[in-house]
Amino acid sequence: MSAQEYLNRVSEIISKIQTTQKEKMGAAAERFAASIANGGRVYLFGSGHSVIPVLDIFPRYGSFVGFYPIYDPRLMWFNVVGPGGARELLWLERQEGYAKVILASYELEPHDSFLIFSHGGLNAAAIEMAMAAGEKGAQVVSISSHQNYKRAAATHSSKKKLADVSNIAIDNCVPPEDALIVVDGLPEKFAAGSTVAAVSIAMALVAEVGIRLVRGGKQPLTFVSPNIGSSPGHNERIFQEYARRMASRKF
Repeated sequence: MSAQEYLNRVSEIISKIQTTQKEKMGAAAERFAASIANGGRVYLFGSGHSVIPVLDIFPRYGSFVGFYPIYDPRLMWFNVVGPGGARELLWLERQEGYAKVILASYELEPHDSFLIFSHGGLNAAAIEMAMAAGEKGAQVVSISSHQNYKRAAATHSSKKKLADVSNIAIDNCVPPEDALIVVDGLPEKFAAGSTVAAVSIAMALVAEVGIRLVRGGKQPLTFVSPNIGSSPGHNERIFQEYARRMASRKF
């Protein structure tokens, strides 16, 4: 049964992440916790389907103030074809120079960090966001396929891939083609795995950062689900604190 095969493959990927990426994830969590504890920000970035883990980190029940998503609607698709469609996005995320323009609107400080998602690790948007962040003094953590890193030639004019311009490069342990299921009689595979892997790593980092903040004497300002009967004003206070911090510097 292909559904069971997919779940088995995802389980194998998560297990491999646990056994091979533990130290890198710990180092990333330590850096992010230090950023938040010292009043810095952990910026989040991805384009195309790699924006999904960015959306899922914050604002999200169980996450907390300190994570700051960078969204650009032009690097997300809202359609399949036509305006806001996948063709335009796939073209734009490969164009050099655009990500640096996006980051020009953000005032970075010494304690800031970045978490950048890109399965292939080759597109200009992710690479140049990492480069620009590094030039401004931020520490960069990336999540991408290191199998693809080993097999694919660089497409950016710098001859760099995302892992090359990251302080910590975490492997999502997903094969280059992303899809996981082989069907007899069809050359293409089905059912992508990189989103499950990226979101799993992202939530694991949220958990580890939160634990480190609490152990360090900091109380994370955490979004709470209304399903558990939390105070009606709790999440409104989270929004207000996020807005206050956003207003404290440019973006």
